[in-house]
Amino acid sequence: MTSGTIFPEKDIQQLNKKIKRAKAIAISGHTNPDGDCIGSCLGLCTYILDQYPGKKVDVLLEPINKKFGFLKYADGIAQEKETRRPYDLFFSLDCSDSERLNQFQPYLEEAKDTICIDHHITNVGFGNLRFIDPEASSTCEILFRLFDYDKISFDCAQDLYLGIVHDTGVFKHSNTTRKVMEIAGALIDKGVRPDFIIDETFYKKTYIQNQILGRALMESILILEKKMIFSVITKKDIDLYEVTSDDLDGIIDQLRVTEGVECALFLYEKEQGQFKVSMRSNGKVDVSRIARTFGGGGHVKAAGCTVSGNVRDIINNISMHVEHQLNQDENI
Repeated sequence: MTSGTIFPEKDIQQLNKKIKRAKAIAISGHTNPDGDCIGSCLGLCTYILDQYPGKKVDVLLEPINKKFGFLKYADGIAQEKETRRPYDLFFSLDCSDSERLNQFQPYLEEAKDTICIDHHITNVGFGNLRFIDPEASSTCEILFRLFDYDKISFDCAQDLYLGIVHDTGVFKHSNTTRKVMEIAGALIDKGVRPDFIIDETFYKKTYIQNQILGRALMESILILEKKMIFSVITKKDIDLYEVTSDDLDGIIDQLRVTEGVECALFLYEKEQGQFKVSMRSNGKVDVSRIARTFGGGGHVKAAGCTVSGNVRDIINNISMHVEHQLNQDENI
């Protein structure tokens, strides 16, 4: 199968040369790593080590959800590098801005060489070599197009399929194209089991996760003539149910499918007065524009940011931007 990549062949050759020459490689992604971030980082790591078993490759990410533990090398993910020497090569994956690397940004800055691979439209353009395609469904899709298909192992294929599944919302979002489905099929040919990956990492929930989901849905509120919905989980709620941020996965997606809603917001309190905000759109609102206003980023239909303040002010400020876009759409 041909990759169908849009990137110049000379850049792909340069990528492979850099990997071959580098003795110590770091692979990292954005803060609060999601399925595409985890899948792309582990997929690249696996691809490299399959070809160069003795090479030093560190995957540097914040702690990941235990549901991803079945992936090869997931147990080797670290939160800091082992040696003091700068990396020969640093990969930033699924990250639109080097600041979103959070505590790993200094490792990028001191590395001898850097490569950025990403699909966010908000990418600011960094790295000595860049593979950025906002039209791609996911960073894992880009990696598939950069890799030699014959060299993609089952473990690597599992990583890539995972990332594509998560960033397309199990092939429901508008970024699901014919090309994406063809790539998914090619990965299935490598032995990937869609039912296992989708159930294990997308749908399966614990009893406590179902409880906190029910709490969020019961206390959700419709505003802007029922075109916007929001829900909030406070630090007090998180402590009461003894949940982590990972247990809140999927709440925003359930809010989004509320009938008549054009934009959904989910807030959870990370620290006193500091909220992680997830935004989803059903088409009429570009939530990436709103997220950028508040220092975040993402995609047209899925974005996020971290905002400090009280819930009322945060909702009022964000809903003002949502209302403005909805009014613009009605006036077209």
